[in-house]
Amino acid sequence: MRTLIDSVLNSVGTVLLGKEHQVKLALACLFARGHLLIEDLPGMGKTTLAQCLAKVLGLQYERVQFTSDLLPADILGFAIYEREQGSFRFQHGPVFTQVLLADEINRSTPKTQSALLEAMEEAQVSIEGQTRELPEPFFVIATQNPLSQAGTYPLPESQLDRFLMRISLGYPSRSAEQALFNGVDPRRILSDIQPVIDAQQLQEIQNQVQRIKATEQLLDYLQRLVDFTRYDESFSYGLSTRGALAWLRAAKAWAMIAQREYLLPEDLQTVLPAVVGHRVRGIHTHSHSGAPEKPQSILEHLTKSVSVLSN
Repeated sequence: MRTLIDSVLNSVGTVLLGKEHQVKLALACLFARGHLLIEDLPGMGKTTLAQCLAKVLGLQYERVQFTSDLLPADILGFAIYEREQGSFRFQHGPVFTQVLLADEINRSTPKTQSALLEAMEEAQVSIEGQTRELPEPFFVIATQNPLSQAGTYPLPESQLDRFLMRISLGYPSRSAEQALFNGVDPRRILSDIQPVIDAQQLQEIQNQVQRIKATEQLLDYLQRLVDFTRYDESFSYGLSTRGALAWLRAAKAWAMIAQREYLLPEDLQTVLPAVVGHRVRGIHTHSHSGAPEKPQSILEHLTKSVSVLSN
């Protein structure tokens, strides 16, 4: 298991230079059977990361470019009437794959965005009065541009909650960017990437995540963190039970990547921004200086206010 995970990390690391932490978070998300939202400026490698993960994991991959005129049928599929047969034939949409890249998802209308809700939650879609199962495994990796950019539609809370994690890649390090200046071409490297594991091995890793042990003391720490988001006046609303379970699942995946069979408080703290950041909101939207308050500050307030050990 250790060798497989290291091979995946090394392969993705040859394409995404200097982004080891973000790559580990993305893998933890998929190992925990979650969907991933990557939010960043254009040109930061969001699409490259999604393509690389699909290739390294040896999964069937489809990409949909979300635009303002995209319709739900363009994602889910539609029925075609065949005159010779005198009946309808269903044309499967790109959602019927193992890894779906929803590129620039917030450039489409809310109606189209919501077309993915059932697929992400139930791994199935209901079309023309019939329910159709999606392949196993099924992951959505969506990218979105900052809401400050023109032509974007904010994802509603119900859609955001379907994503186990939301991460940002950020600018590359100086050394990584120098390598790009010197001719290192991630697209060429990506084209040569070969699968490192198969779907069956991926499922074994996912099953292993469920077996990571969590002590009563650690679960108590998680409960107190969750309660703090619900009752502290700094939060406009707290973390739901589904969100708390997602946090625990992601922390277990992070522990497994760290070669442990048990959870530590640090695991919960490490995945906190990616799992909880898009699920809670602070009451105060501006700092004392009048500048917009960063989402990170409310999460730092959470970890500093709740001690690891119960009083």
